[in-house]
Amino acid sequence: MTRVRFLPAAEIELLREVAYYSKARSGTGVRFNAAVLAAVSRIAHHPRGGAPSYLGTRSTLVKGFPFSIVYRVADGDVLVVAIAPHRMRPDYWASRVT
Repeated sequence: MTRVRFLPAAEIELLREVAYYSKARSGTGVRFNAAVLAAVSRIAHHPRGGAPSYLGTRSTLVKGFPFSIVYRVADGDVLVVAIAPHRMRPDYWASRVT
């Protein structure tokens, strides 16, 4: 299994969305967090399994939520670049990898 690290900005996005969903409806924040962790686990087991994306990144969907996890595989590790909502500009996170 590959080691997974989060950029601080991606970690903040995750925490912000968990808080948002927790306020919106009881239990939804927990479900969102679990869905993200499941996607991260899939990435850790199959780092090249995500769809190729912008600037050498890859992305995978968060099941049940309108989000993708954008990540980069480098030196045998996975770096999560963004927990990207589908409603945002697709490459808003690009400055994080350039």
